[in-house]
Amino acid sequence: MPAILTTLAVNAAVSALAFLVLWVVSLRIKDVSFIDAWWGPSMALLAWSAFLQAPPTPHGLLLTGLCTLWAARLGGYLFWRWRKHGADRRYVSMIAHAEKTRGWGFAKTALIFVFSLQYVLGFVVALPVQLGQQPGALGPLAWAGAALAIVGVAFETIGDAQLTAFKADPANAGKVMDRGLWRYTRHPNYFGDACVWWGLYLIAAETGLGAWSLPGPVLITFLLTKWSGVPTTEGRMRKSKPGYEAYVARTSGFVPWFPRNLPLPEGEGGARR
Repeated sequence: MPAILTTLAVNAAVSALAFLVLWVVSLRIKDVSFIDAWWGPSMALLAWSAFLQAPPTPHGLLLTGLCTLWAARLGGYLFWRWRKHGADRRYVSMIAHAEKTRGWGFAKTALIFVFSLQYVLGFVVALPVQLGQQPGALGPLAWAGAALAIVGVAFETIGDAQLTAFKADPANAGKVMDRGLWRYTRHPNYFGDACVWWGLYLIAAETGLGAWSLPGPVLITFLLTKWSGVPTTEGRMRKSKPGYEAYVARTSGFVPWFPRNLPLPEGEGGARR
């Protein structure tokens, strides 16, 4: 069996074991919401597993280091948010719906719709940090990818910090967050995520074999813009924030750009999520 297939098989087993352990934890606490905090670290685990299975390479060091930085920041933030706000209503609704329509219990629903799904999606998204750990000197493409990934981490970190500070002010209750990075894109955190994984892909692609990891950044971009990211958030915001439609009309949906010069409805001003 080629070495890369062995690496992928080992990675799949290691990640599956971690997800199964967390599934057991969810059964004890009757809440799956913490799984979002594992999304990033699950990919860092795959990066480290691949890194430890072969002699270290410059691309491997760069990929693993950047992935770990991104995962630690995102995982820490989402874990803090879960501990602060408790169970995520999306997961509560999903499990209740499955129990009502399919007759499934908590354990089966959590395993199939939450843990197994994130296991598969995360494995595919993380292909760049698994396939890109090949020998060779770092070149311009890798450095460009590293710069893009760092910009992505900074972008989502700043965006999340701005949103957290905004929502902490009681005066902003019911308002739409349209300040800082949120003035230029409705989803700076999702845009930053996409930048990270396209950057990691560029690093991986320089190794040749890593170019085959293209499904990773394509999938995360699809998830963020068409499935679980933007559509979910905007559907909720349109229902709960009266000024959100006007915000949508003047603000870029994903890629940052200057806001359109439209009249601001009276009384509108900055929470989003």
